[in-house]
Amino acid sequence: MAGTVEHRVYTVREGLLDEWVRRWREEIVPLRLELGFTIGGAWVDRENNRFIWTLGYDGPEGFAEANRRYWASPERAAMQLDPEDYLVSTEKTVVTRVY
Repeated sequence: MAGTVEHRVYTVREGLLDEWVRRWREEIVPLRLELGFTIGGAWVDRENNRFIWTLGYDGPEGFAEANRRYWASPERAAMQLDPEDYLVSTEKTVVTRVY
């Protein structure tokens, strides 16, 4: 289990949930995994137009630095994927597994 895990809840713009999920799977997931992150799972709440996932990192540089490296990477820039085009709001909570 990763040292730091974020539980993330995104409210997605009306009509864009499926497109967001597709792009997340095809573009975001491979790069996150390549950079040493772990993904504990992802879920959709269609009734509330929400996307929920867990993102972890247990490398030597720490979560914040690894996340900065992700956002600064040329691969991330090449995605031409601006979260604001899809997401109305985001909630991020650092959680620790107790079971």
